[in-house]
Amino acid sequence: MQKATTQKTERLTNENNVENKDHLKRIISGCLKNERRSQEELFKLYYGKMLGVCMRYATDRDSAEEVLQEGFIKIFDKLDAFDYKGSFEGWMRRIMANTAIDSIRKNKKNPMLTDNDEDFKMGGEDPVIEQEEVEFVGLKAEIAMEAISELSPAYRSVFNLYVLEEYTHKEISEILGISEGTSKSNLSKAKLNLQKILKERFAKIG
Repeated sequence: MQKATTQKTERLTNENNVENKDHLKRIISGCLKNERRSQEELFKLYYGKMLGVCMRYATDRDSAEEVLQEGFIKIFDKLDAFDYKGSFEGWMRRIMANTAIDSIRKNKKNPMLTDNDEDFKMGGEDPVIEQEEVEFVGLKAEIAMEAISELSPAYRSVFNLYVLEEYTHKEISEILGISEGTSKSNLSKAKLNLQKILKERFAKIG
């Protein structure tokens, strides 16, 4: 009985996934035809998730909204390049992340080298890379994201790109114009800073 119930659940889940994919294809098809309704539907469907991506890089909600609007313009412009082989949401997230990084670059001549922390100017490997990664098991998402927002733009960018957007250090180095060694070093230090922020936050809560 339990096996039959499980199989039924899996079947319904698969059916729902197919329906969702078909629905998404219809929306994308409409967007490619410049149908206003389809564009609005796509925007509403992913607005929340994509705003979350932008908020991780922006200093405030208004800035995040600006990045979001610009990101969606790029998404609509590049829709014909999506081949349905991978996750559409993942594809969108990368465009949003790149748009956010472009925004940071426009606001600062070289955001990766403007922080007080001299670690950003290191071009090679750093011993701290060998330290164990900071674990965030059991942390509430909103507390963790709030802590991430308190990092400097440079630390926040590297952390977001590697941990949340799943870029490789090679890709990050190309996006931010830094060496792979610097990317690895910045990631380790970003995590250590997050650990300090979170310890202070939980100490206040306790």
